[in-house]
Amino acid sequence: MKGYRIVFFRHGMTQANEDGRYIGTTDLPLSSKGAQKLYDKLEEFEYPPVQKIYTSPLKRCIQTVNILQPNRLVAELPQLREMDFGEFENKTADELMELEEYKEFIKGGLDNPPPKGESVRDVMNRCYEALNIIISDMMYEGLTYVGVCTHSGIIMNIMSGFGVPKGRPIDYVCDFGEGFEIMVTAAMWQRSEAFEVIGSYPPKYEVQEDYTLKDL
Repeated sequence: MKGYRIVFFRHGMTQANEDGRYIGTTDLPLSSKGAQKLYDKLEEFEYPPVQKIYTSPLKRCIQTVNILQPNRLVAELPQLREMDFGEFENKTADELMELEEYKEFIKGGLDNPPPKGESVRDVMNRCYEALNIIISDMMYEGLTYVGVCTHSGIIMNIMSGFGVPKGRPIDYVCDFGEGFEIMVTAAMWQRSEAFEVIGSYPPKYEVQEDYTLKDL
């Protein structure tokens, strides 16, 4: 049975990330430091080329794709955008700490959105829609290896919500420009709405010195 490989990777760093602000729907570009860190990762790791990229439409994701997977066929999916933090958008935890609404929000839960923002359940529904689109598109176009550039919260919810073996969202925290690789079959998705988590992305290999002696 044909398997479909998908790599999910996080966008590069923005100034709001550097400042520790909640950054969801605000359409910020990569910071200079964030872009440079991605170029550094290209020197450190191998990013295998994929057949197509599905990305959040926000600038920080599109710019990340152009650095890590240039010259690829790209499809923007609004379902892959970050969570809408409502009234907490662009604020730091220190700025919000005394608000009762924030104290309630950080308790967590599927139906506990920030004021005028989006709940985790809303995000999960979007993640499911995005996965359906991507997997169906791969089957229709005959693709077997694609990439998805999105946001930390989206990756955490996708991996914990649909991945096996099961994990918590915190288990799928990833650095900028990094993420996870999964494998899914048509039967697995149609029967269980699940996929197999097979490793981190980009692959991290241990480099060993070659001590092979040359012929003298």
